[in-house]
Amino acid sequence: MTAAERRLRTAGSRLAHGPRRPADFEGFYQVTPPWDIGCPQPAFLALADAGVLRGRVLDLGCGTGEHALLAAGRGLDAAGVDTSAVAIGRAQAKAAERGLAARFRVWDVLDLPALGENFDTVLDCGLFHVLADDDRAALVLALGAVVPAGGRYFMLCFSDSVPGDLGPRRISQAEIRSSFADGWQVDAIEPATLAVTIDPAGVPAWLASLTRR
Repeated sequence: MTAAERRLRTAGSRLAHGPRRPADFEGFYQVTPPWDIGCPQPAFLALADAGVLRGRVLDLGCGTGEHALLAAGRGLDAAGVDTSAVAIGRAQAKAAERGLAARFRVWDVLDLPALGENFDTVLDCGLFHVLADDDRAALVLALGAVVPAGGRYFMLCFSDSVPGDLGPRRISQAEIRSSFADGWQVDAIEPATLAVTIDPAGVPAWLASLTRR
């Protein structure tokens, strides 16, 4: 077993059952979790460079806020929500340090309607793949309530080509399509890489692009 595989085993064993309780993620953020790479994921940076991000942007399960900050840096109205108060505190500190107006809140990601806002673009890096089946369905309903017709949802998640069973749940293209069958158009599901701190090669992922009908 390589050193990277050992680090993945250690980190992955804590995510094997897809925890989403605030206490679970507070524990992860006592150190730097593998997904907190200190900059935007390359797949999302490419979306920003292509001009795909537009309007009001929500970074869903934002962690320390790199993707909301990416959007704010491109002049967009950006917000981020996460269940971890530690992560949100770090995101707010980054926004202040960088002079960016992104807004961050500690929030239940399954209760998006209570935010009282709509969003034209939603970015999800690594949230969907930690959710249990019932919570996936709840997330899709919550998204439908805050993303108007024509709005976009971009999801970066572990793909089913990741070997073994450590870390978050593997997601197939079929699961993505079935989860978003009602009210969404799946525009593309493309192979991508999820950058992590514990392996310079990253993790095989799907980049799913969807439009609200």
